[in-house]
Amino acid sequence: MAKLILSMDGLVLKEIPLTKERTTIGRKPHNDIQIDNLAVSGEHAVIVTILNDSFLEDLGSTNGTLVNSNTVKKHFLQNNDVVELGKYKLKYIAEPGAAQPAEKADFEKTMVLRPSAMRAAAEQAKAMTAGGAQPQAAEAARVAALQAVGSAAQAAGIAEKPAVAPAAPAAPPPPPRPAQPLGAIQLISGANAGKELELTKPLTTLGKPGVQVAVLTRRPQGYFITHVEGANQPTVNGQSIGTAPHALKDHDLIELAGVKMEFFIKT
Repeated sequence: MAKLILSMDGLVLKEIPLTKERTTIGRKPHNDIQIDNLAVSGEHAVIVTILNDSFLEDLGSTNGTLVNSNTVKKHFLQNNDVVELGKYKLKYIAEPGAAQPAEKADFEKTMVLRPSAMRAAAEQAKAMTAGGAQPQAAEAARVAALQAVGSAAQAAGIAEKPAVAPAAPAAPPPPPRPAQPLGAIQLISGANAGKELELTKPLTTLGKPGVQVAVLTRRPQGYFITHVEGANQPTVNGQSIGTAPHALKDHDLIELAGVKMEFFIKT
């Protein structure tokens, strides 16, 4: 779980786990993170957390919000980012990811020959030679014994390393991955009807704070809308999306905070 570490003048004050989808920061008591300092506005900023991603947005604060000493309005938080609010700092610690897969070692698979098996093969060939067998027959016996060992190794899941590996044909290069289609929304009601917004960012917040807020996320699988704030969930094609992320399709009609808009894929 991602968390924030609140500090002032290098002294750690507390750790705040980001357990909510919407975590508010400000001077007023109703905020999730209350910082009682005149440099902090009553409702200063908000952090929206969707799955493993967190997104910081300044709520029009008087003194602004800094991340890594740069003033931001909206910022996609990365591990170890430092949010500065006056003398206070909030260090963002991302949720630990799944363990990285071990590096693939390009080992050749070889047949394991135990000394006892090698001795048995040599002794069998020697016995045949001593018994008057022709050298060719002894050699054939030795090869047969080694082949028997190789068969046992293959049965155990061990591949025999060939004496001379044939040149493998060059694999054709993988086809280029098609670029992810770019989505957009067009407002079809309200004061801004007709305006279009391209969804180029990983996270785009929509709605009215305190009334109804949703987040549009751009993922490799496509675009998703997730309810963040408000008593009622947004609707897509007249149906409530619920609490889980909802996949959007071309020409879906969204209604959010009393405004209707159309999601579409740009060609």
